[in-house]
Amino acid sequence: MALKPENIRLLFGLKLKQLRIDKKLSLSDLSSKSGLSVSYINEIEKGKKYPKPDKIKALAKAMEVDINALTSPKLSKRMEPITELLDSAILTELPLELFGIDPATLLQLLSDAPTKTSAFIGTLIEIARNYNMSVEQFYFSALRTYQEMYDNYFEDLEQEAERFLAERSVPDDLLLDELYLKSLLESEYGYRIRVLDDKDHPELDDVRSLTIPKKGHTLLLLNKRLSRVQRTFILGREVGYQFLNLKKRLFTTALVEAESFEQLLNNYFASYFASAILIKRSLLVKRLEDFFALDTWQPGKLLEIIEYFNTTPESFCYRASNVFPKFFGINQLFFLRFNSYPGHNRFDMTKELHLGRKHYPHTKKDEHYCRRWVGLTILQELAEQPDSRGKVLCRAQVSEYVGTRERYLVISFAKNMAPDIKNVSVTMGIFLDPVSIGKIKFLSSPDLVVGEVSGTCERCDIFSCKVRMAAPVVLQRRHKTELLKNALKRLVTE
Repeated sequence: MALKPENIRLLFGLKLKQLRIDKKLSLSDLSSKSGLSVSYINEIEKGKKYPKPDKIKALAKAMEVDINALTSPKLSKRMEPITELLDSAILTELPLELFGIDPATLLQLLSDAPTKTSAFIGTLIEIARNYNMSVEQFYFSALRTYQEMYDNYFEDLEQEAERFLAERSVPDDLLLDELYLKSLLESEYGYRIRVLDDKDHPELDDVRSLTIPKKGHTLLLLNKRLSRVQRTFILGREVGYQFLNLKKRLFTTALVEAESFEQLLNNYFASYFASAILIKRSLLVKRLEDFFALDTWQPGKLLEIIEYFNTTPESFCYRASNVFPKFFGINQLFFLRFNSYPGHNRFDMTKELHLGRKHYPHTKKDEHYCRRWVGLTILQELAEQPDSRGKVLCRAQVSEYVGTRERYLVISFAKNMAPDIKNVSVTMGIFLDPVSIGKIKFLSSPDLVVGEVSGTCERCDIFSCKVRMAAPVVLQRRHKTELLKNALKRLVTE
């Protein structure tokens, strides 16, 4: 396996440290034998420096090994997974410093327990292969983790959005629209905005937008099937790229186009900025406060807020998740998106975000999600309507999870995504603790459905459930294991 040049010094450092440890030499011992300083050897082992040929020869002689033992890119079988990791795009393209580590630190962790670490890394690689996980999907998972680490709220981006609005003297109560943003991009940032002709390029039929840097201008192509709301958001995102001076960028949001984590992160920052200038936090917070102060559950009022901001339920839920922790003290919540086709009893979770901790529900591969979730029942309701095109349903449920007795206020929206004839639901769940219960006045409303739910059918102990899609095999296996453990414990004590 050929290693990328930027990782060769990391591999050299790892091999040097392992050989030194195998030879039972301390840094001081190797320094005395090779004539190289302790600090220099330490820098090599950390992957920060790559020695010159004469230094490599001195190190090999000091440890009584062939030079090839140090310079060969081949690792022993027990450390092959580490080679795969170094050869992947993770170390070079993922900005590990965002997560508080750097490649050298990771190298030290790997070299401290190479056999166990190799087994762990090998397991991760095997899992990724089994689930056909691409590098781009890894990036998206890393981005979601990054969002969750910061409660999906970035004060610096909020301030940049407000600075943008202030510099352009946008009144506090004025909402930006498509025409304003289009004019701004064309006049100030040198954009030329055109319709994407899928007749000439049918392979781009599913691409929402395509940004092409040209000499002297930037060409922005927009899919002709986009709604006004979608076009406005894309224009706002382009403004974000320019105003925030984000250089490394995505030119389309298609999954196959992501070449590095930084591109994906910058796309998120530009999108966050777009949400912040289109749905101003001051206006959003006031309307959410008024909505939570209602004595009864009134979904129409929530839909009115979404319509006021000229946005989609998904964008609204994401924007609400930005302000909940800081302005409402609500920092335990989740966001989910499901796709479903009418006539098919299958629901695919296509997006999730968890703030505060990992909540139920979350992705479970090859298992059947609980059919009691409002995010699924609303899709079934939409599918049963004779003409669902253009309709947006809004339903809510106080969900109580069996086994944990944890309760969530779960609000779901569902809409038909023509022309795909695909129904999509987006769901926001708020953990009901003393803070959220004190903020949301309509929780005792008789119009609010209360339901007992589970995670997946395979893990559910509601044995009388009439909408179960599979036997509780995971639960049964867990129960059988507990019986076996208890039996073994009794045998040992007797």
